[in-house]
Amino acid sequence: MTVKQLSLPELVEACGQLGVANVGLWREPVQAYGLEATAKLVRDAGLTVTTLCRGGFLTAVDPAERAGALDDNRRAVDEAAALGTDTLVLVSGGLPAGSKDLHGARERIADALAVLGPYAEDHGVKLAIEPLHPMFASDRCVVSTLAQALDLAERFPARQVGVTVDTYHIWWDDNAPAQIARAGAGGRIHTFQLADWITPLPEGVLNGRGQIGDGSIDMREWKGYVEAAGYTGAIEVELFNDRLWARDGRELLAETAARFVEHAG
Repeated sequence: MTVKQLSLPELVEACGQLGVANVGLWREPVQAYGLEATAKLVRDAGLTVTTLCRGGFLTAVDPAERAGALDDNRRAVDEAAALGTDTLVLVSGGLPAGSKDLHGARERIADALAVLGPYAEDHGVKLAIEPLHPMFASDRCVVSTLAQALDLAERFPARQVGVTVDTYHIWWDDNAPAQIARAGAGGRIHTFQLADWITPLPEGVLNGRGQIGDGSIDMREWKGYVEAAGYTGAIEVELFNDRLWARDGRELLAETAARFVEHAG
């Protein structure tokens, strides 16, 4: 998503030229290019797919909507398995229209995980609950802190459900380092993502993630927390930013790789 202006073949080619061996994929471009074609593309290039994003949106009250969400998440698990990744990132979903019941929404996520966790395990895939910054609680994700994500995940085996640690969403939370340690102790850090916090936020706020080094977050500090917690997996950079997307994608990918080495390497 960081370089969504590149087609999947262009992305794969650019990764090869830069020596980038891992890539996190999003479902929409994979579906547009074709699941089997994407799997062959990355496999032939020797790329490892670290995660697939995203499943989730599990907070609906309407039975038909809930059934549809479960079906979509099963498809997402199938897609992750076909791409060779063992991790599906979940953005849990916001409040249903007209609702003010955060607790009820979170319980419906747990209900869905009870169904999806075993299905994912049967397909060799782990679910990674991603807490999003509280500004997204109403419309995108009622899980706002690592503590809330772990309270949900720990109802299930770690081989089924863990968490995503994303600097953009948790850097403000002084409880987050202790929660990272908690997640590590339980084997529940399933992926680690970097993006910087820059202000002012754009209208709509979704596409405000900053390039590494442009904002307020000490990336090396947060990398230290996850490493101390025992995480040894790949580190993803996930940027949503209209200004960055307007640039040449190959140039942006090269810059991102260089910024990673400078600020988190």
